[in-house]
Amino acid sequence: MPDWSYQTLFKPVLSRLPSRAARGFTLGAMGRISRIPGGTLLIKTLGHMEPSPLLRDRIAALPVSTPLGLSGSVDPAGVAHRALAQFGFGFVEVGPVTVRPIDSGEPILYERTSGTIVYPHEYENSGLIRSLRMLDETGDALPRFVRLSPEPGSSPDQSFEQLRLLAEAFSLTRAAGFYIEIWSADRGLEDNLAQLERFSAFVRGGLSRPAPQLFFLYLPLDFPDAQLTELLPAIDRGLWSGCVIGGALRERGEAVRYGTDGQDAALPKIKRIRERFPQGSWLIQSAAGIHEPQDAVDALRAGADQLLLNSGLVQSGPGLPKRINEAIIHERLSGQPIPESPSFWKHWGWMCLLGLGMIVGGIVAWLIAESSVLLPYDEDYLGMTRDEVGRINEHLLHFMSHDRITLAGTMISIGVLYYRLGKYGMQNGRHWARTAVLTSGVVGFPSFFLYLGYGFFDPLHAAAAAILLPMFLLAMRRNPDRPLREPVNLRNSRQWRLGLWGQLCFVALGVALCAGGLVIAGVGVTHVFVPQDLAFMGATPEQLEAANPRLIPLIAHDRAGFGGALFSDAVMLLILALWGIQQGQRWLWWTLLAGGSPAFVAGLSVHFSIGYRDFIHLLPAYFAAALYVAGLILLYPYLMRDVHLPNEATEKSMTVT
Repeated sequence: MPDWSYQTLFKPVLSRLPSRAARGFTLGAMGRISRIPGGTLLIKTLGHMEPSPLLRDRIAALPVSTPLGLSGSVDPAGVAHRALAQFGFGFVEVGPVTVRPIDSGEPILYERTSGTIVYPHEYENSGLIRSLRMLDETGDALPRFVRLSPEPGSSPDQSFEQLRLLAEAFSLTRAAGFYIEIWSADRGLEDNLAQLERFSAFVRGGLSRPAPQLFFLYLPLDFPDAQLTELLPAIDRGLWSGCVIGGALRERGEAVRYGTDGQDAALPKIKRIRERFPQGSWLIQSAAGIHEPQDAVDALRAGADQLLLNSGLVQSGPGLPKRINEAIIHERLSGQPIPESPSFWKHWGWMCLLGLGMIVGGIVAWLIAESSVLLPYDEDYLGMTRDEVGRINEHLLHFMSHDRITLAGTMISIGVLYYRLGKYGMQNGRHWARTAVLTSGVVGFPSFFLYLGYGFFDPLHAAAAAILLPMFLLAMRRNPDRPLREPVNLRNSRQWRLGLWGQLCFVALGVALCAGGLVIAGVGVTHVFVPQDLAFMGATPEQLEAANPRLIPLIAHDRAGFGGALFSDAVMLLILALWGIQQGQRWLWWTLLAGGSPAFVAGLSVHFSIGYRDFIHLLPAYFAAALYVAGLILLYPYLMRDVHLPNEATEKSMTVT
């Protein structure tokens, strides 16, 4: 469920269900998808959220692929860990884990406007035995950090014994480390110091571990700052690798609240700890109030090393990790010199030339289809002149013209996309742009062979393919990926929400056009005509066959070629819509406008000019045009307005690096 479907379709429905039911349905569905063959590939394809190598944590003690972790409160039973691991996380928290299970039948409360989640019991979990089994059943390679917690109400002695038992049990598993909940806001300074020394002595002397495991102190979000200041000097940094600042604020009784206000409580603690322990000598993780990329940037600037997502993932959607990772990359690269762009002839320039060739070819094909319709080799193949073909049926040439003009418009659209993605995407090392044109070419060039079974060989089409294919191959030479240097989206703003609706429109359009291209190509190589075609011409296939047995193969050639070109165009548009939408990328909006217009203008105008206005026949085109126009309108504020200049009154005071 990427953001463009989660925010627009699923979340409005799920947020009206009881929260436990909504969580169970969502995690269960993602878990089932991830377990079917190709399920994780589907999740990756929809989101394209794999972390960049630039995100790999630079702290040797914590070798994770990104400084972003999944909080244990999101999926406490581990139902969808395999699916969630594809979202761009670098590690996963398991827990809190207590020795005995803690159940609560009370409802979980979700505030839709703020995204705050209130859990009736902070320590609700499946207990030691089930958590051990969960760790063994993980279907991904992400490191697991287990939060070990004493049961609420335990005495200091009971708390120590429970933590000792939990640590011994999990030390024999694949856990990468532990978050140890030693300190409590309910105990005084001396008791907390005693617990710290007691557990530290146990780890030094009695814990048998088959592999190095890291130990982090878990700090409740409401832990008193005065105690924290006194306790920090007592920490043995040879034993403890860092600390984790919890994400929940206490409510009444055992209830806790995860929300944006947690960030206000966490930032002073992060700064206080970082003042005591310089960067690189002590790891700080924060699980509090990360609801949008700007929250993550603020926490990292305050001194945090890693972050864990909980309520923010529910509020913002599964794309939040990817957005945060992009913001982190931008932060790390800011101030560094921009590498020199590759030369025109390196790879991207050939794609521009290929695009220009497609545009010129499409314009020529359009002009021919508007005038003579048939080329000399068409007449040679038929053994008839244009006038003789026109006398077979008064609408036959119009019908053939309509197929060829729609093909010409699609060729121009493909050419525009090739040119723009080459110039603005491939030149700047955008992985998604190269993937889009690669996929389009891989399915587009073989479509030339769709109509050869009818015995008709199109020499002009073959010559164009022979000229353009080397350009495509040269454009696909080694093209290293490069990170986005422009400012990225940092806020869950109104433009962002509108942009998700626009993205949904273009994803739906890409899927619809892919299906349409396959159907048209399939019709072209089988039945050739649909009922509306025959009604427009007032003829049957038998009558056309009787007039000239080579007429239908010639028409099939046009049909199959158009279907293949439309599919080639559609897969490129779909990849662009799935992976390429990024705030402030003006060139992308103009690419969508210029790339789609020729195909829609050609397809709709020719039908009206020749009088082929059957509503059922044109309904898919009307639907596609509506998605196209709506998508452009909804994406305009997101793509065309500067990231640095949000237009909402509530954001006017915001400063974005």
